[in-house]
Amino acid sequence: MKLTIKPMNYEQAKQISKWIYKEPYSIYSMVESDECINELLDGSYFSVFDEKYELVGYYCFGDSAKVPAGNQYGVYDFKNIIDIGLGIKPNLCGQGIGYDFLKAGLDFAKNKFSVRKFRLTVAAFNERAIKVYAKLGFKKINSFERISKHGNTKFIVMNLEQ
Repeated sequence: MKLTIKPMNYEQAKQISKWIYKEPYSIYSMVESDECINELLDGSYFSVFDEKYELVGYYCFGDSAKVPAGNQYGVYDFKNIIDIGLGIKPNLCGQGIGYDFLKAGLDFAKNKFSVRKFRLTVAAFNERAIKVYAKLGFKKINSFERISKHGNTKFIVMNLEQ
């Protein structure tokens, strides 16, 4: 799979802000709002295109890739690392592209940010993503629970050193 990665623009941010994931993955759904679009345009998000130049996903790096609730548990205290987040277009999820998609994002980040240590945060129920991350060498190092009025969600923090 050949992917092209570009800084996010307004049209791509607007399109991604409409993405809705089926249960149990709905926590990854976006909210089509100016606030959501502005976050996607903050400079830490990158659009990902396939060989037909169709939008297939995005990556984000740094604070944008963190789950804010993790800060109170100290899971992000180690700073010599870059956080990576990603999203694949909902209708492409579960189609077996996750490994190549994440690998392309890691390669991109290595070149752009000159890093070799990565951290990602994933919902504990997202077993298919955790399998992909482990296959690429990520190891669980921590976990925490986000408590909200919509319910509690356990998250796993995973690291990769290359």
